[in-house]
Amino acid sequence: MTGIMEGIQVVELAAWTFVPAAGAVLADWGADVIKIEHPETGDPQRGLIASGMLAGLDGVNHLIEQCNRGKRSIGLNVATPDGLELLYKLVQGADVFLTNLLPDSCERLGVGVDKIRQANPDIIYARGHGQGAHGPDANLGGYDVASYWARGGIAYALASPESYPPFMRPAFGDYTSGFNLAAGVVGALFHRERTGTASTVDVSLLASAMWGMSLDVVGSKILGQPTMQRFDITEMPNPLTNVYRTGDGRFLWFSLLQADRHWPEFCAALERPDLLADPRYVDAKVRFDNRRECIATIREAFAAHPLTHWEERFSKIDGVWSVVKSPLELHDDPQVQANGYVTEVTNAAGTSYALASNPVQYDDRVPALSPAPEHGEHTEEILLELGLDWEQIIALKEKSAIL
Repeated sequence: MTGIMEGIQVVELAAWTFVPAAGAVLADWGADVIKIEHPETGDPQRGLIASGMLAGLDGVNHLIEQCNRGKRSIGLNVATPDGLELLYKLVQGADVFLTNLLPDSCERLGVGVDKIRQANPDIIYARGHGQGAHGPDANLGGYDVASYWARGGIAYALASPESYPPFMRPAFGDYTSGFNLAAGVVGALFHRERTGTASTVDVSLLASAMWGMSLDVVGSKILGQPTMQRFDITEMPNPLTNVYRTGDGRFLWFSLLQADRHWPEFCAALERPDLLADPRYVDAKVRFDNRRECIATIREAFAAHPLTHWEERFSKIDGVWSVVKSPLELHDDPQVQANGYVTEVTNAAGTSYALASNPVQYDDRVPALSPAPEHGEHTEEILLELGLDWEQIIALKEKSAIL
């Protein structure tokens, strides 16, 4: 099977993670994604060492690999007249223009909507923002820890009143927002196919966070309070929707929403059938009233045995639960392996490593992944496809317009 987006060409003028992640999703589905990088500096994530993030095994930069796999890279300085003309030439044959440059920068460089549409009136113009295309902060930059995690309400909702908000994991908001942008591009391509009209697509880190937090965003306004009611894990309203520590320091997370239905099988697996007759716990209402005591009792029971014991005990219940796993453990998870949720790729140097796969699969097939390109790796190849000859390419190199 060919990729679901085979024949679609995307020109990506973007750096860091959010918008490049959208390009990676489109590349996974078969689009030809051409990543434009400055001839000298390239994507800022190449060689980045910050917050403990650095290249790993044999120099593999996982930051670049995860959000740039499957693309082609051209070293092109769009700030030069020759470089900008080459960009317009690329755009003429493309279906999508993907960027995260600030609106003012786009206009200054000549890559705003109007200029790109002059080169190709039928192109989908897709923009990734920190805070959105309009309003007082439209021209402010944004990283996901600020625009998504902090401003989007997530950090507030996850913080306890006594502590600082928790730190976000690297690129957590970028990948969610990037997928949203890729989905928007697919919708715009479908719309163009049906109507002949090219759309402008906008996704922001802030909007993506608010979508994920929509129950809190909507509920807080209705309730007139900062967020929906939060409960400490020592007093969750339903003790069967909670997390418990095992004797060897692991955790089990239960989501038994139909509490009265699951209470008998839960007590049996917990090896505490006596709790069924305890008047403090006979149904969901009284368990709510006595939830602190109930949770403390359950905690004590789980602490008596290691994870393996409880995995075996709870394997037979109908309710939903899971072991709290580390990212490393996911590589060996049978479900992850069976569904191809991580994919092994091998780069030109012969180094193999795993990448997280695109979560959407078509026709029961795992997307075929390939490594991210080296900085400007396909510059000459792409220019030859555009019809330039070697003399023209050499002349452009001498002008520093290309790599």
